[in-house]
Amino acid sequence: MSEEFVSRSLEELRFWSRIMKEHSLFLKLGFRCEDKQLISEADHFYALFESIENRANAFTIGTDPNVIRKFNEEVYQAVSFIWAFKRKVLGLIVTCQLPGANNFPLLVDHVSREANYFRNRLSELNLGRLEPLPDAIIDENVFFLRIMADHAKFISHLLDPSERKLVEQANHFSQEFDQLLFQARDLESMRPQSQTVPLLDQFLDQNRVSVKSLRDFKKTARDLIEACRIKSIIHPLLADHVFREAEHFLFIIDMFENSLTGKPVQMDVH
Repeated sequence: MSEEFVSRSLEELRFWSRIMKEHSLFLKLGFRCEDKQLISEADHFYALFESIENRANAFTIGTDPNVIRKFNEEVYQAVSFIWAFKRKVLGLIVTCQLPGANNFPLLVDHVSREANYFRNRLSELNLGRLEPLPDAIIDENVFFLRIMADHAKFISHLLDPSERKLVEQANHFSQEFDQLLFQARDLESMRPQSQTVPLLDQFLDQNRVSVKSLRDFKKTARDLIEACRIKSIIHPLLADHVFREAEHFLFIIDMFENSLTGKPVQMDVH
């Protein structure tokens, strides 16, 4: 169990510390020139999570679990601070105190939800209180389906309006994932009766198909942005960031499928 604790902790730490680092950059890019204090705070969090990411990458599966437990506690505090920063920024935006800035309120709420998710995961790992599989399948999908729906909306709004076909595709994904999220919430409200293996297996299969399609769309958009072949205000790192989150969701779906049915995990290589 101690090796599994270290493995799962490092997996979460390495993935999410990079995500938190990049959130800091994206928020900074959306501030106005005069928002010097907010820019300074974003720079602080970028450096903090870059340090956490580097330290997490230096640990191995053989690291003492007590060392990892202490590190999880330290990172929990750091994530709590960046969560509070994100909520402060959201408050400033929705009360019209940052007119002309370029961070969407939904984007700031989105990145704060991811911080809260990371914080909760660290706490669950340290307490040894991970959810039972049927609950985890529903709750993780509710969380990530909303994340994917948000991504589609951000892509639609950050593409140049003249990129009509890509905007149309992004809007289609937004609607598709809104519907999947509603279905997931229906399954959530029907539990525990809804938590049968056939229903959960179908739930995972359906979501996997849609997430793969969105992942491939994100990969195409990322490649086009990096090659300067489409018009947008999407930072190339943001395009890669949302692609990696879709890959992460697919990995989680496959892990659930394997635990639920014993089917071997099929890893896509992209």
